Amino acid sequence: MPSALPTTRLPRLSIPLVLCSLLAWLAVAWGVLALWYQVPVDALAIRAAVAALWAVLTSLVLIRGWRKRRWGGLVLVTLAFAALLVWWNTLQPSNDRDWADDVAQTTTGTVQGNIVTLSHVRDFDWRSENHYTPRWETRSYDLDRLQSVDMILSYWMGPAIAHTLVSFGFEDGEQLVFSVEIRKERNESFSAIGGFFKKFETSVIAASERDIVRVRTNARGEDDYLYRIDMQPDAMRSLFLAYIDEANALARTPQFYNTLTANCTTIVYHMVQRIIYGLPLDYRLVLSGYLPSYVYEVGGLIDSVPLEELTARGRITERARAADRDPDFSALIRNGVPGIEPPEDLTDIDPAPEPVEPAPPSVLPDVPAPSDAAPSPTPEAT
Repeated sequence: MPSALPTTRLPRLSIPLVLCSLLAWLAVAWGVLALWYQVPVDALAIRAAVAALWAVLTSLVLIRGWRKRRWGGLVLVTLAFAALLVWWNTLQPSNDRDWADDVAQTTTGTVQGNIVTLSHVRDFDWRSENHYTPRWETRSYDLDRLQSVDMILSYWMGPAIAHTLVSFGFEDGEQLVFSVEIRKERNESFSAIGGFFKKFETSVIAASERDIVRVRTNARGEDDYLYRIDMQPDAMRSLFLAYIDEANALARTPQFYNTLTANCTTIVYHMVQRIIYGLPLDYRLVLSGYLPSYVYEVGGLIDSVPLEELTARGRITERARAADRDPDFSALIRNGVPGIEPPEDLTDIDPAPEPVEPAPPSVLPDVPAPSDAAPSPTPEAT
């Protein structure tokens, strides 16, 4: 009779070993990205070599331990990861770097009674994304004349991702925008993944709308929407002061930006929580392109107008491009936005027709993958 075929008996797998191995592989992957973004050299080849060396060595140790079904490999990788975390915790944010021109300064403020004096208000004259005249100013505002708050969303990476700006309006028609921004170093570009790995600091920029809105719509080609926020005067004042507190705190103690937990929308959420208690956490605080539907549901927008109409009539992209350097830029981009009465000198101007091609941001489509933004701008002499 033919002999029976030999059988191979697979070793029994230990569930704890499997789970710990999975965690170890995640630690290896995290280490690769941490080293790639934070090894303090500019040469890409050196950073790639360091990250690759970590990946190869830790992977070999894990594979060897896995084949022998022993814990030794996991212990070695755990010790290596612990050493990496010790180095990681030595990385500290700073306000002293070679910053890109548009974030070379950060706003700070002082409050005396009703008067707020802001230092380093940005008012750049943008001719293109890379050609502009830098201008930083000191301005004073009377909080008793604060009369409106608008939310502006600037879509730069598909319908799910938008940058959140908050614009405060005063009785004389002046608008002041606060924006929580990454603080890029010169020749550095934004990376959503890098934002998880201490790549950028956080800054609060106060700016004129002709600067911070126009650069997005006219220079960078972004798509902007403006919504009038339904907010009581005391809440407006409190939110304005919350921005001042946040700006001053960052000037004293710099903080790292985080793509998930400390971005342009989540920081605003935490400030608004100081005014309206019990605001629910929501995925739209991260996928900020869908923020209008969240704000609408919690009663922050005009509820007598459907959200779809608020979105359609609130699209200011074409109006901003047409207004460009016009001194009435802020009034012109608001012409036709629900809840905003145009100034007397603009009442005879029909609202600019809005194209219907862009899908309303409140509709949830597929989420695109992150991509890097354009390089940091460079100034042009006047």
